[in-house]
Amino acid sequence: MWPMAGVSSRAMSAKFASVAAQPTPPAAKPVIALVAPSAFLPEIEMLDRAVAVMQDLGWDIRYDRAALIGRSARFPAPDAERIAALYAAAEDPEVNVVMALRGGYGLSRVLDDLDFARIAAGNKLWVGHSDFTAFQLALLQHTGHASLAGPMAATDFGIEQQSSFTLAHFRRWFEAAYDSTSVPVAPGWTGEVSGLLWGGNLTMLAHLVGSAHCPQISDGVLFLEDAGETPFRLERMLYQLWYAGILQAQRAIVFGQFGDYRLTERDNGYDLRDVIAHWQDKLAIPVFSGLMHGHVADKLSLPVGGYAHIESGTQGYTMRYAFSMEALG
Repeated sequence: MWPMAGVSSRAMSAKFASVAAQPTPPAAKPVIALVAPSAFLPEIEMLDRAVAVMQDLGWDIRYDRAALIGRSARFPAPDAERIAALYAAAEDPEVNVVMALRGGYGLSRVLDDLDFARIAAGNKLWVGHSDFTAFQLALLQHTGHASLAGPMAATDFGIEQQSSFTLAHFRRWFEAAYDSTSVPVAPGWTGEVSGLLWGGNLTMLAHLVGSAHCPQISDGVLFLEDAGETPFRLERMLYQLWYAGILQAQRAIVFGQFGDYRLTERDNGYDLRDVIAHWQDKLAIPVFSGLMHGHVADKLSLPVGGYAHIESGTQGYTMRYAFSMEALG
């Protein structure tokens, strides 16, 4: 059984009040359903390549090719059909993993219409990132069901050269109860910190602030990533989280990868390192950076609604993470 999120040491919503048993990982040959709840896929060959690559890995891939390559405005299908596809994957008794095809935009349109209790009842491991963050955070808020911020079929397995790093850290969840990473970026803080691990794409989290779909989590370890946003825009979204009381309520902030942007003369050299330094000075909690997660080829798979333990020294930090506190040892 894939677990529900745990409880922080501060008061949280009752839906986080209990922790389900540590899940039995899918078999070495997981049954993975592909869904396309966000943008349409411009390059259809990416789907075919992804399926071939994943099948060569020994995985049983379930998908409706016509549905995944369709086009309806910016989306592969109308909202109702994309919702139905999510329910179908959730309720397929043979499927144990559901993976998003790609990101883009689309889930924001359907969050109010999704029955998250129905989705959580299927007890699947939902995998994706980018626009899929909106789904993962809403699922966590409404049901406490954890998911995995990890690879997507087309954009990670459908590219010509797949990342062995991404594959190894994704497959880890089929073989072990936890994963870990070491980051050689010193945060200027030494010590240990633990908490409920949550977050994902910064744009999507900021977008959900003030809505019924935004998790109300205190004492957590919040990880963030984004792409295509200049540093001042990232800082503005971080201030939205600050004004909402989210950043200062956490035990730690972990910045992942933020790329694919271009500075202009108006930035006057104000770069990502300046944004991170600003929040390291402003927040009275440890702020880490350099985590290999985001819109990059090499990415970790992180349990959204799991737990993380960070040990930080003068040369960098190590983060262990799992779906349950017990698995961290």
